[in-house]
Amino acid sequence: MDRRNFLKTSSIAAVGTSMLDSNKLFAKEKSVIRLGFIGVGMRGRNHVAIALERNDVEVVAICDTQEDSLVLCRKQFINSKKNAPKEYTGGVDAYKRMLDKEKLDAVIIATPWQFHHSQAIDSMKSGVYVGCEVIAGLTLEEHWDLVKTSESTGIPYMCLENVAYRRDVMAVLNMVRQGLLGELVHLEGGYQHDLREVLFNNGKQPYGGGFEFGEKGYSEAQWRTQFNIDYDGDLYPTHGLGPLLNYANINHGNRITNIVSFSTKAVGLSNYLKTKAPGHPNTKINFKNGDVTTSLMSCANGEVLEIKHDVHLPRPYSIGLRVQGTNGIWMDVNNGMYIEGQSAKSHQWDKADEWIKKYDHPLWKRYEDKATGAGHGGMDWFVDNAFFESVKKGVQTPIDVYDSVTMSALFPLSIQSIKEGNKTLEFPDFTSGKWKIQKPKFALDDSVF
Repeated sequence: MDRRNFLKTSSIAAVGTSMLDSNKLFAKEKSVIRLGFIGVGMRGRNHVAIALERNDVEVVAICDTQEDSLVLCRKQFINSKKNAPKEYTGGVDAYKRMLDKEKLDAVIIATPWQFHHSQAIDSMKSGVYVGCEVIAGLTLEEHWDLVKTSESTGIPYMCLENVAYRRDVMAVLNMVRQGLLGELVHLEGGYQHDLREVLFNNGKQPYGGGFEFGEKGYSEAQWRTQFNIDYDGDLYPTHGLGPLLNYANINHGNRITNIVSFSTKAVGLSNYLKTKAPGHPNTKINFKNGDVTTSLMSCANGEVLEIKHDVHLPRPYSIGLRVQGTNGIWMDVNNGMYIEGQSAKSHQWDKADEWIKKYDHPLWKRYEDKATGAGHGGMDWFVDNAFFESVKKGVQTPIDVYDSVTMSALFPLSIQSIKEGNKTLEFPDFTSGKWKIQKPKFALDDSVF
């Protein structure tokens, strides 16, 4: 897509105005935004690093309950020669003092999952834009709370789903929108990542070195492991589902209608502990979360989405994306692309690299230099930039509250489906019917991506 066609396409975004009351969004553009952080652990500090590189973002306050996280975050400000932020600590409610005392334009929430819902609700009620790490909430009720609060306050909520901005993912989105793959039929994705050394460590380092978790663990092992003990379902759905929402225009002319989930037996983590640490007390844990969870979702326009959660077994990392239409197919696992009548040989895969290069998204072409060096191959810069620019301009975020809760709600829905014997459930329409008139907007307007 050349620049002229990109600008023409961008005009489409103007049609797809926010489903929230645009009159409640901030009208005056800001040259510098005042940003606060709730949670400056490893993931939070990744966002801090990106914010400190910008002259249009002032990090005025940070909040965390753990001193070691605050110490490491202080070093970021010293190294960047930026003014030290006000610190809030002393308990899980410390962020409320930050919201009360600081004049913030936005917050980034990067705390353990169980805190996201309440922290986001309180922030929106304080009139503060919310950029929240995944997931949005633990129950369907919490997801609905976020929607209702965003609607009633007029304050945008954005899930900081970075994979939606991955370079190949956006290139394929460019292909889809140009009709290269034809009419879409089947889409797959997931989170397929060996997390055994994340879920268990020595209490001193974030990855491996031991077999502890909870109070004896460090970083994610302090809290994430327990979810695998307590829940059976897709615990981390947004990395796979986020990109698929854009391909299939979910909430923007299409929606997910039904879901059913299946879970395998849970033997991977037990086997890991018994093999690596025989006799350790944690070998006696009864893990509830199946090793591979598969969820199937039907869409109003006839597509089927398949999402997997696979983090307990030895395997290389993969999102496992597959986008298949009437003209061809792309799969990221085998770096494969096949377009009928255009691929080099019939019934044989092309390497996807040349196709990705040819259809590189205009936003990546334009901002590649800025994204270089940022986390996760540059896609962290893109998702943060989209959030910051939205706050500056006082407009809706490109991933809005409806998109955010839709990609996150697979967490409680998959748990319910499995618990009820793989029951097919209705998928909530968080837009309350507005999906029928809302036009696609993601990555069509380069002012906020």
